[in-house]
Amino acid sequence: MDPCSFVRVIVGWSVTVHDLSGSPVAMASMVTPFVPSPGSNRVNRSSPGAWLILRPDGCTWKPWGRLEAWRESGYSSDALGYRFELFQDGIATAVSASSSISLKNGGSFVIDVTGGNTTAASTPTTSPQGSWDLGSGSSAGSRPARGFVMSASVEGVGKRSKPEVEVGVTHVTCTEDAAAHVALAAAVDLSLDACRLFSQKLRKELRQQSQLGVV
Repeated sequence: MDPCSFVRVIVGWSVTVHDLSGSPVAMASMVTPFVPSPGSNRVNRSSPGAWLILRPDGCTWKPWGRLEAWRESGYSSDALGYRFELFQDGIATAVSASSSISLKNGGSFVIDVTGGNTTAASTPTTSPQGSWDLGSGSSAGSRPARGFVMSASVEGVGKRSKPEVEVGVTHVTCTEDAAAHVALAAAVDLSLDACRLFSQKLRKELRQQSQLGVV
């Protein structure tokens, strides 16, 4: 069999964020594998890979957001496309960020309700429990949030990136709030590698976490 028919099938990656006591406070879990679209060598927008960003809720984990990522179309395309949705009561509400990042040079993942990188369909709010969502602001005790929400800088493909995460102070009322944004940044960073062309090798430390498949 032609060895060129073998490609990476990236499944099951996860990142867990712990607090200083060692307790898990957020997680990014790959729920849809990053696989090449039929007849191509890339993850396309029509079938993106996806992550769930989770926060602890008692003895279980509760979805906080969903990140989808793909490689932008075009022969010479060198950009990661992404779409991020917030969850409210376990249901995705609206797109809160949708843009692209250079695969070669990296860039910033930004959520800013006044910036060009955000396509929020409604006004984000901060709940009394701390986790901000895309509600209408009508919930008791909630208050509208404006301006900057978060930013995470990531490096290009193949680099050992250490994302720097900034979160607006109005969106952090507990450790889990900050940790959820850190987990989201980690998912964005790993998506850069997951969306590289499937003929290219992953970084050494990531290879054992991927599988081989046949197309």
